[in-house]
Amino acid sequence: MVIVSGMAVPKLSVVIPMYHEEAVLPLLVSRLRPVLDGLGRTYEVVAVDDGSRDATAAMVTLMRAKWPELRLVRLRRNSGHQAALTAGLHRSRGDYVVTIDADLQDPPEAIAEMLALAEAQSLDIVYGVRGDRASDTLFKRGTANLYYRLMRRIVGNRMPLGAGDFRLLSRAMVDALCELPEQAPVYRLLVPWLGFPSGQVVYTRAKRAAGTSKYPLRKMINLTVDSIISFTAAPLRLGIWLGALGALACVIAAVKVLVAYFQGTVVPGWTSLSLVVLFLGACQLICLGLLGEYVGRIYQGIQARPGYFVGEDSLAEGGSRAGGALRDELSAEEPDLSDEPVRPRRPAVPADGAATRSRG
Repeated sequence: MVIVSGMAVPKLSVVIPMYHEEAVLPLLVSRLRPVLDGLGRTYEVVAVDDGSRDATAAMVTLMRAKWPELRLVRLRRNSGHQAALTAGLHRSRGDYVVTIDADLQDPPEAIAEMLALAEAQSLDIVYGVRGDRASDTLFKRGTANLYYRLMRRIVGNRMPLGAGDFRLLSRAMVDALCELPEQAPVYRLLVPWLGFPSGQVVYTRAKRAAGTSKYPLRKMINLTVDSIISFTAAPLRLGIWLGALGALACVIAAVKVLVAYFQGTVVPGWTSLSLVVLFLGACQLICLGLLGEYVGRIYQGIQARPGYFVGEDSLAEGGSRAGGALRDELSAEEPDLSDEPVRPRRPAVPADGAATRSRG
């Protein structure tokens, strides 16, 4: 076991982004703790409160009195699901890290199978794959299937169909993710894109145990847009095809006008002219919108603002940090005296007021 600054580095970290999850928290703890206690391994549970305005953070604080492995990381504001995942990954300390949502649609009981598979086959990634989504509506199943097929066209077949944010990652994989300079990371694409050895655990997706969904249609659309724009410039090529189609339409219209002219047929031109103008105008607006999305991402990259700010970390004092890896801060304080090799460290994150760029 690795000892860092008097604290044992756990074998497993479980990262759980939370936003207004007070209704489901007791159910989550009642199912998750027996699973983790039964592993026979050291572990920590990193509950990342994504700026909740309900009693989520207070309930986690109370639960910590009876569950010492539970840890609270509070973000100063609501930064989004992927940003909360980033905060949890950066501050996790385990040799393996599992990310799972709090709604219990993904079964905590599958964690044991994921860990066993990763250790037996020396895998860096074990995806939780939804084999049965009967609990979802027909619309959600259809749109999810469309999303995954589209994403597989972008990142290749390494991305399993039905793999969400329920996955197990090795420490090497987490360190690689944290080194990426992504401003708006989409881990569903980043993880398979890196190409680390992977496996799958198939499970049946259940209904949300309590509370309401935090991923409405608007957020699903935003996730799709982020996924596409973060990984490919293909939408910009749409302008070329629309331009070619518009040119073809103009050629057809010109031929029609010339034929009518030589036949001596009087043809009112305002209808065809209006249609051509409207079509070309629509093409131009679509192209400008796509271009604007990419320019906006460039602008955000130049600003280099952190994706999140941590206001509190129950593991250590002075938790006001801009996104970084607490494991490496602790490693820098005291040399590792164990027999295990010391992993490379990333630079420590400065105190609040000197916030650095959020990575990963």
